[in-house]
Amino acid sequence: MSKLLPQLLGKTINTISYFQPKLAAKYAVKLFSTPQKGQITEEQKPFLNTAIHDAITFDDITIKTYLWGGSKDTILLVHGWESNAFRWKDLIELLQKEDYNIVAIDAPAHGGSNNKIFNAILYSECINVAVKTYKPSIVIGHSIGGTASIIAQENYDLPVIKKNVLLGAPSNLAISVKNYANFMGFNKIVTKAVDTYYLKHFKQLPGFYCAENFYKNNDTQGIIIHDKKDKIISYREALDIKRYYKNAELIKTIGLGHRLKSNDVYQHILEFLKA
Repeated sequence: MSKLLPQLLGKTINTISYFQPKLAAKYAVKLFSTPQKGQITEEQKPFLNTAIHDAITFDDITIKTYLWGGSKDTILLVHGWESNAFRWKDLIELLQKEDYNIVAIDAPAHGGSNNKIFNAILYSECINVAVKTYKPSIVIGHSIGGTASIIAQENYDLPVIKKNVLLGAPSNLAISVKNYANFMGFNKIVTKAVDTYYLKHFKQLPGFYCAENFYKNNDTQGIIIHDKKDKIISYREALDIKRYYKNAELIKTIGLGHRLKSNDVYQHILEFLKA
C-alpha cells in the first residue's frame, strides 16, 4: 500500500463518519482485517511441497496445514500478518535436522487457507483447533501469531503445550489498533466507532486483549525474542509481556527488525527447546 493511499482512504472514511459513524467503523475494521499480502508464490511452492499437506476447519474456514514428520516433540509454527507457513523455511530445516515433528499453519485469509478476514481472535480459534488436532508440546509464534496462540491458551484448556516461543509479539491489541488509526489518519469519531464495533462483535474492547489479562495465568516455559529497534511492534511491548509472563526469559536483539530471521535467533530457539 503506497503512502498516499492510506491517507486518501482515511480521509474518505473520516468524511463518512460525520454522517454514518457505524458504517465508517465497519469500513475501517474491514481494511484493518483484510491482508493485502501473504498468498503463496511460485517460488515458495517447492519447499512447501516437501511437507505432507493437510487441513483443519473452524466454522466454515479451512485452514491449510503442513506436516514434516520427526520422532521428537511436536512443534506448531504460527506465522504473523501478511505472511504464510513459508516464512519458517530456514527454521524448519534446522528443526528437521534435530528430528522434531513439525506442523505449520496458514492463518485465515493467508497462504492456502480460505476466508477474506483475519484478526487475532479468529486466529486464536483456529490455533485452538490445530493444537487439539496435532497436540504440539511447543508453539512458536511470530508477531500476531504469537499473541493469538497465547489468547488460545487462555481461552481454552490446552495443557499439552509446555513451551512457548514469542517472536516480536504485540502485548496489547489496543496499541495495534491505535497505530493503525494513526497510520490511516482517522479522526476521533472513527476511532471511537471502531471501539464500539469491537465491543459489539467480539464482546470486548481491543484493550481487553492485553498482556495483563492473557499472560498472568500462563505457567508454561517461554522465551520472548524481540528486537530493540523493531519499527512494527515496539520493544516496550516485549517488556510489557515479560512483566506478566513470569516463567519466560526476554532475549533482546539489535538490528534484526521485526522479522527476526537470523541464525542467532534460531540458535536461541534450539537451545530453549533442548533445555
